[in-house]
Amino acid sequence: MSALTVSQNPDQTWDDLVRYWEEMEWPEGSKVEIIEGIITVSPSPAYRHNVAAARIQRHLYSVIPYDWEIFQTQAIAVPSRMGMLVPDLVVAPLQDGEVDSHIPAALAELVVEVTSKSNARHDRVTKAAAYATAGIPLYLLVDRWAPGGPTVTLYGEPKGEVYRVLSAVKFGDPVTLPEPFGVTIDTGEFPAAR
Repeated sequence: MSALTVSQNPDQTWDDLVRYWEEMEWPEGSKVEIIEGIITVSPSPAYRHNVAAARIQRHLYSVIPYDWEIFQTQAIAVPSRMGMLVPDLVVAPLQDGEVDSHIPAALAELVVEVTSKSNARHDRVTKAAAYATAGIPLYLLVDRWAPGGPTVTLYGEPKGEVYRVLSAVKFGDPVTLPEPFGVTIDTGEFPAAR
């Protein structure tokens, strides 16, 4: 199943769009994001997709500070890009007080996206630009559907809406996240796409 888009009034403000995103009753288990001002509803990720994210999460738990957390369904807001994005993993410090349905993307230390066949372009292009714009220090893209075969790309040093590629490997090769993580992930643990 592919992602669906929900048509809205193009003159809506960011606040109107977020209110609609928060108040609408979306299909159970679906992933609902605002990507460049368009609400996108995707089915829940496939098993192999979730296994890759879970393997990364296991490695991260061993190195993050106690006052940080790894979130699987945390929406992060990038208003300047009209984005309310839900990465597969977000690593961010815990917040004091009440947190609504989302946090500012600038609070994230790392985001991880695992591509799905139907929306890989969003992860490769649109979301990468939004995460860089928000100043998120590290973006790990697990691209199971890359044209040349499954790859893992670590992006960092955001400037404007562009990241620098810190590392790019094929599935099976290790990728090392720099400090504050300082962990090497064996991408051979990731299931290949089918």
